[in-house]
Amino acid sequence: MGLSLDDSDRAFLAGENGEIGRFAMQVVVKAAEILGAPHLIDAAFAHVDACHYYGTAHLDFVRRFAEAGACFQIPVWTNTIPVSLRKTDSRAHADPRFNDEASRVAELYRDLGCRPVWTCAPYQIPGGPGLGDQIIGSESNAVAYYNSVVGARTNKYGDFLDVCAAYVGRVPFAGLHTNEGRRGQVAFDISALPDELRRTEMFCHVLGYLLGMRAGSRVPVILGLPPETTGDSLKAISAAGAASGGVSMFHAVGVTPEAADFDLAFDGGKPEEIISVTTDMVREARQSLSSAGNGPLNMVAVGTPHFSITEFERLAKLIDGHRVHPDVTFYVSTSRFVEEAASKKGFLEPLAAAGVEILVDTCTYFSPAVKACQGRVMTNSAKWAYYAPGMLPVEVAFGSLADCVRSAVAGQVVRAGQSVADMFWDG
Repeated sequence: MGLSLDDSDRAFLAGENGEIGRFAMQVVVKAAEILGAPHLIDAAFAHVDACHYYGTAHLDFVRRFAEAGACFQIPVWTNTIPVSLRKTDSRAHADPRFNDEASRVAELYRDLGCRPVWTCAPYQIPGGPGLGDQIIGSESNAVAYYNSVVGARTNKYGDFLDVCAAYVGRVPFAGLHTNEGRRGQVAFDISALPDELRRTEMFCHVLGYLLGMRAGSRVPVILGLPPETTGDSLKAISAAGAASGGVSMFHAVGVTPEAADFDLAFDGGKPEEIISVTTDMVREARQSLSSAGNGPLNMVAVGTPHFSITEFERLAKLIDGHRVHPDVTFYVSTSRFVEEAASKKGFLEPLAAAGVEILVDTCTYFSPAVKACQGRVMTNSAKWAYYAPGMLPVEVAFGSLADCVRSAVAGQVVRAGQSVADMFWDG
């Protein structure tokens, strides 16, 4: 049985909405055919990654829409971009053409009517999608968070397909848009781990990394996650699982909205596999996220995904009264929305006094590198730790936010302060 199209779909294909409409619908239809979708469905919202400049093709693509006078059918928000539009000195050594074209791509998406949030964590901004909404997601951690924590429905749409789908407001009814595609497939039982370990800040980063490595693109179900697990911790699972594997959705029994119990998470079925997570597995996973040992530090990078207001509050308390070592650059990546909220609450003053730099619109693991991003770098993000060594001239020390602050002040890698740290650091 082939793909069924409605009258509006056929109108796009017939060119009734212009040649750009025909082109966009052709791309969506081809994707639907590849996925084996029976039909298309309406999308209510999009968060697009094609605004991120990777080369001239990204500029040529958006120009085609801009020159056609295109207007999106649905609300469209933008992902991070490779330069900060506030200032470009963090990547001042980059090819001027790169900075100019990256900024031009961003400008054109704003002209098309996108909401220019420039963040990889759009779920931290009010007004986004809700439970059951069919949407278009493209940024890997945001796709996982929207599916898992918010309960919206999206596949991971690649660059250009995301924009085409947003332009016509339609997506293939396949994969995570369907009930069947959201069923749990593999169980990760963490209930035997020490309770103190499961409640540490670093644990969910490491757990997400494990999920990605062992689940691949399957839908994992976590058993034993504390019910009070925060949105920041769920963000960490989303980011690490999508980075180390292809996790676009996970369930956490008793925590996430579609997994009130085991049966609901698996839709009445049985898991393909049950993985009992041990302390040794957690320790080995954590160790694999560090490619650098102790020693002098060049940079600290936090905010991957973008820092939340609660993370700013915690960092402000940790660093108040301290000063970043003169040989260390300390970056916090965040969205303009969260930065403004943090400023209103007074969280930015102690950071500024300590010498912390706030970076908006972008992220520090992107290439070309920001200043000081070389040698030994410390982060509290499993996603950053996983990606950066393959993209930048760095070795990574992975630790908690408190470890990052202590290390930034000392000018060298410091790991201390939690009794459960032995479970992570000791061999």
